Amino acid sequence: MDTRKFHTATEEEIQKAETSDVYFERTKEILEKEGLSNIHVTAEITTGSLPKNWEYGILAGVEEAAHLLEGLNIRVRSFPEGTLFRPVDSSGVREPVMVIEGRYLDFCLYETPLLGLLCQSSGIATMASRVRKAAGAKTVFSFGIRRAHPALAPMIDRACFIGGFDAVSSMIGAKLLGKSPTGTMPHSLIIAIGDQVRAWKSFDKYMPKEVPRIALVDTYCDEKTEAIMAAEALGKSLYGVRLDTPSSRRGNFPEIIREVRWELDSRGFKDVKIFVSGGLDDESVGVLSASGADGFGVGTSVSNAPSIDFAMDIVEAGGKFVAKRGKLGGKKEVWRCDKCLLDHVLLEDVSSPSCSNCRGKTRPLLVRLLESGRPTGPLPTSDKIREHVIHQLGKLTI
Repeated sequence: MDTRKFHTATEEEIQKAETSDVYFERTKEILEKEGLSNIHVTAEITTGSLPKNWEYGILAGVEEAAHLLEGLNIRVRSFPEGTLFRPVDSSGVREPVMVIEGRYLDFCLYETPLLGLLCQSSGIATMASRVRKAAGAKTVFSFGIRRAHPALAPMIDRACFIGGFDAVSSMIGAKLLGKSPTGTMPHSLIIAIGDQVRAWKSFDKYMPKEVPRIALVDTYCDEKTEAIMAAEALGKSLYGVRLDTPSSRRGNFPEIIREVRWELDSRGFKDVKIFVSGGLDDESVGVLSASGADGFGVGTSVSNAPSIDFAMDIVEAGGKFVAKRGKLGGKKEVWRCDKCLLDHVLLEDVSSPSCSNCRGKTRPLLVRLLESGRPTGPLPTSDKIREHVIHQLGKLTI
């Protein structure tokens, strides 16, 4: 019986495929006993749809996938991490976001963890990108780690960051990204001290100067009242106020934001920013941004974003086209028009097509990730991936 204190797998257990479904172990055993150990296959990872009728997805988890599969005698091609994709191309053909070639027994045990790495992080990165698009150029923080298993905190914050968020709250997530963690103050600080003004002044007194003075202004009184109190207490030191109003007391939240903005402006605090948090998603961020909010702390909607339902399917075996019902056999390439972001899926040996939408040039999206189990080059940094995501969002017309 396993007696570990936290119900998580170690890096070593994941690398050894001990988190795999047992039927892959049984498949491996049967193929070996049937003398089919050397069957060579091509498998592709696709999805037929996206959650909540999302128009696009953002591929994430590729870096972890590379580490998982490194050392196996296989070839892996993949969309670069952070690539915007759709379930199907312009003709309705499923887009393979990753393709694996090699002896099936060399990688069959890794299907379960591989899909897990891609499915969940891609869902989070996609939701983060939707929030980023709704917020425009305004600040967005990742506040969702308390709504998920703590072992996932680094993955959640990284997926949020590459999806377009500006900063993350967890210390371990920020460390992974090479950034400083970002946060304001909890209600517990104010309640433990027993007085809002004293809590705000204590924060200002003891926190390093590089930490923005953002006062939480909804603990005991009306948000407008506490915002005025905070501005008068901290004066020019106050960078912003945060409204974390619970839904049971929220009422018309956009109107509350407009009231706070008016009261701060009328007292000479036009530079004090308004941050909001609590139950936000891509839709509410868009509404509240239009109402005057300057920044957003977004939590559960990203940390618990729906996973993207990727599946792995064999499309060639022993050099022959094969496919289960509903899938298309044959090794494929995905061609993208960077002008309009339209994709075209064709068999691998078909030459580059012109875009059917704008007649622009297309380029292949599947790039070599591993060759004989060895990385083909350095992986991009989180900052570069984030830049790539934001660049693609700027081209999106939907």
